[in-house]
Amino acid sequence: MIVIQVKNLKKEFRVHKKKPGLLGSIQSLYRRDWIVKNAVDSVSLEVNRGEIVGLVGANGAGKTTLVKMLAGIVHPTGGEAKVLGHTPWERKNEFRRHIALIMGQKAQLWWDLPAADCFILLREIYQIPKKKFEENLDFLVQTLDVRDQLNIQIRRLSLGERMKMELVAALLHHPSVVFLDEPTIGLDLTAQKAIRKFILEYRKDYQPAMILTSHYMADIEELCKRIIIIREGKFVYDGPLSLIKEKYANY
Repeated sequence: MIVIQVKNLKKEFRVHKKKPGLLGSIQSLYRRDWIVKNAVDSVSLEVNRGEIVGLVGANGAGKTTLVKMLAGIVHPTGGEAKVLGHTPWERKNEFRRHIALIMGQKAQLWWDLPAADCFILLREIYQIPKKKFEENLDFLVQTLDVRDQLNIQIRRLSLGERMKMELVAALLHHPSVVFLDEPTIGLDLTAQKAIRKFILEYRKDYQPAMILTSHYMADIEELCKRIIIIREGKFVYDGPLSLIKEKYANY
């Protein structure tokens, strides 16, 4: 079953062209020159239910911009996208109830509240029935082994513990599509391994479609059978990770 469909998606940004020297700075106050840059340049892809697709590329290649467009945060300048049959940037509640976006560099939980209180607030936001909420929460905290930290303020948790709580928060409503933008960034090896193990178990039990971006190749190797390499907004490879190893490992 195809969950994510993208056709010729494009995102342009107008960037101020800086002029060198004092004279250039003064001129820029009155007349600015702009350069149009393609953050995402006419890309197409499909992601099936139960699939984890790795999105790989250098900093600034367009990975996060693509993920934000598919999550409905950024509006594209061209092309089409359907996630669960919805156009993401229309931001309909029915669409948002069935997706999750986890960003390793941005927190969604409230720092001055304990995680348990944050989860209760999210239950109200997503209108999760109480019994289902308790079942989901019990499964997630047990699998991630964070039950002892539930009543500690978020700001007092370690980075690894906070990231686990972010995963619990994002998956409480059992989304059908999960976007993971560098979920293990800055974590130690033990925390990285625990999160990778959890993602595999969650995928096995609930079969969501997932798109994962990461600079850690251990994440990609353990979680993704298919990868997409993006460079300067364009896809340069979309296929099995095993084929990349066979063809380019020596280089």
